[in-house]
Amino acid sequence: MSIKTKLSAIIFGSVLLILALNLTLNLHAARSNLRNESVKNMKMAARQIAVSVEQSSYSSNYVQHQIAQNLRLTAILASKELDPDIKNVKDAQLVALAHKLGVSNISLLVKTEDDVIVARSSDPGEIGLSTKGMGYWYVAFLELFAGQEVSVEQGQSFEHFWSGPFEYSTSNPKFIEKWGYYYDQKSNYIIDPYIRSTAVSDYVKIMNPDEIVRQSKEVNPGILEITGINPKTFGVSTMLPDGSDPTNQKLRSRAIKYGTYIYGNVEEDKTAVMEALSGGIPLTLDTQALGKRVLKTFIPITQPGVEDYVISVVMDYSVISSVIKEQLINNVTTSIILLLVFFAASYILAGLVTRPIQHILAKVNDVARGKFEPPLKVDSRDELGQLAHRINAMTSHLLQHTNRLGQTLEENRAVKERLESVINGTSDAIHTMDMDGRIISTNRAFEELYGWSADDVSDKTPYLVPATAQKQEETRLRELKNGVVLPPLETIRLKRDGSLVEVSVSSSVIRDEEGNPQSFVHVSRDMTERNRMEELLRRSEKLTTVGQLAAGVAHEIRNPLTTLRGFLQLQQEKKILVPLHIELMLSELERINMIVSEFLILAKPQAVHFQLRDVRLILGDVISLLDSQAHLFGIEFEARFSQQPATVHCEENQLKQVFINIVKNAIEAMPDGGTIILEQQIIDGTVVIVISDEGEGVPEEMLPKLGEPFFTNKETGTGLGLMVSQRIIQSHKGSLEIHSEYGSGAQVTIKLPEAGEHTPGQAMNEERSED
Repeated sequence: MSIKTKLSAIIFGSVLLILALNLTLNLHAARSNLRNESVKNMKMAARQIAVSVEQSSYSSNYVQHQIAQNLRLTAILASKELDPDIKNVKDAQLVALAHKLGVSNISLLVKTEDDVIVARSSDPGEIGLSTKGMGYWYVAFLELFAGQEVSVEQGQSFEHFWSGPFEYSTSNPKFIEKWGYYYDQKSNYIIDPYIRSTAVSDYVKIMNPDEIVRQSKEVNPGILEITGINPKTFGVSTMLPDGSDPTNQKLRSRAIKYGTYIYGNVEEDKTAVMEALSGGIPLTLDTQALGKRVLKTFIPITQPGVEDYVISVVMDYSVISSVIKEQLINNVTTSIILLLVFFAASYILAGLVTRPIQHILAKVNDVARGKFEPPLKVDSRDELGQLAHRINAMTSHLLQHTNRLGQTLEENRAVKERLESVINGTSDAIHTMDMDGRIISTNRAFEELYGWSADDVSDKTPYLVPATAQKQEETRLRELKNGVVLPPLETIRLKRDGSLVEVSVSSSVIRDEEGNPQSFVHVSRDMTERNRMEELLRRSEKLTTVGQLAAGVAHEIRNPLTTLRGFLQLQQEKKILVPLHIELMLSELERINMIVSEFLILAKPQAVHFQLRDVRLILGDVISLLDSQAHLFGIEFEARFSQQPATVHCEENQLKQVFINIVKNAIEAMPDGGTIILEQQIIDGTVVIVISDEGEGVPEEMLPKLGEPFFTNKETGTGLGLMVSQRIIQSHKGSLEIHSEYGSGAQVTIKLPEAGEHTPGQAMNEERSED
């Protein structure tokens, strides 16, 4: 997607978002305003109905007052015609009297021990009715019988007379009646004349505000229902879902005072009625009724002299929805037109803004293809102009760097070719191995040495290290990872055919820029030919040594033999055995025997079996062996050994021979006694043994000749002991050095490698060194 399209989309999306937010806010505000207006209209309708009901109540009270006066006059006239004793009054007499006086019926009520009942009546259905359960009516009867003024608020009260309000008949609920009760204390009964309406509708026309309700619904088509609710009996257990109640049928006890109750939910409406009355303010519910969404407003009505009640007004929410829908259509239409205008304008504006960007993009594409000329033309000084300047500068630098990189690339290619030629042309086998042990690359010499080609090692990792050397190799790789620089290792490796080859392996680690190890480089050199040449050289050296020894032995033995020959010739001539001559001859023979023995030690191959031994224990055995001899000369030993083990691979008897030769030389160098110090310590993986004496020492000019055969400063020495000791230490891969200052004693330092992993290849070399 181009920047022009994106910019147009951003502008279009921003406008769309603004219009959507504006549309949402307008819709919300319209819904809220319409709802508030609808609630206001419902409140107004309820208030109008309440005022009409109040006015109707005034008219009803006036009518009831006039009827009550007529009933009082009727009762007074009846009292004049009836016998004061109820026993002398007959029901038929009451029928005739009611017809005469123009009332519906006349009943006579008497007081019993705990009730007031109808004893005589022109209506047989009234006879025997109890008034005890009639509430304030019963209180009025008791007060009349007591000669008191009736204190009940409902109805009309005159002297000796009280009339109740219009109410449904107890004996026949289909009719509404107006009763009057007269008692002048001259008789033993209350006279009850009453007027009965022909039908319930007769009273409804006078009292009920249904006509006002109907007119209000006509004026407000959205109003579905208006209901006057009696909070005292609404929602009781006997009330039915339509608002009727078979128990509370009286006008003043009915749950629905007027109107209908079709769109009702008893539990929900009862809670709302209580909240509206307790708060004293209207309450509106947004709910469902008969499958419609409706607004219900409950308006509490509080009027002086009238019990509080609630008017419920139900409005169809579709009235609000239709207005909102119409307004929404208008707003959406306007928004679409605005969006089209903004889209066209944003597309044109985006084209103007992105035109320099297109030039910049074209230049960047040219640079990506390697075309750096010509530079961009800059006409503006805004951010895009600054960007164009920077791109021109970047292009210039890239051109310079590209030229330099081209030169460097050619140089690197030439160097790489030379390196590859050197690596492939070298006789040493080189292979690179990753951290997981897989071989990454090899050279030609690797294939010639081990028999594995580059394709073979890429398919399958070869086993180059035998099992006997695996642990040693893992240790070396771990030390290389830790940064230890290791010297070349002479060991053995496996060829592809399973044979062993003696090699010298130099290993190093390749690390990344952060110093983390990435791979290992191993350079293997075939040591087979070199070892063979070394063996030939050693044999040549032995032959040279044997020649020197032979010359020395011939020279050394010739003198004793000449002496022996002279003594034997002398004794042969004189035919006499001279004991002194025999002793001298035996001494010369002993000297010849000693020379021959030392020569055999050098010449005869020894079977060497290297084992792990602690040098401290070997030195201890030497001290114990020579301790008695040392005491004879007044010499003491002082041992200074390290606390940690000093283990070496050695042939124990040969090392003992070396230490004995050196310690015996030290003893012989101190005829006047003294101290011989034997020190042992470990320095950088090397076991160092230093044997010091307090003798006269060795003159400086004699030090270079020590170790040569038959060179000695002792009268009876052969000079072969030190030579043998040096050969033994060399066969143990160690060194023997002598330091001395004439007159200050001598110091012999022996260094042996501390025991590590003893490989078969190392053992082979050690055994071969003894041949």
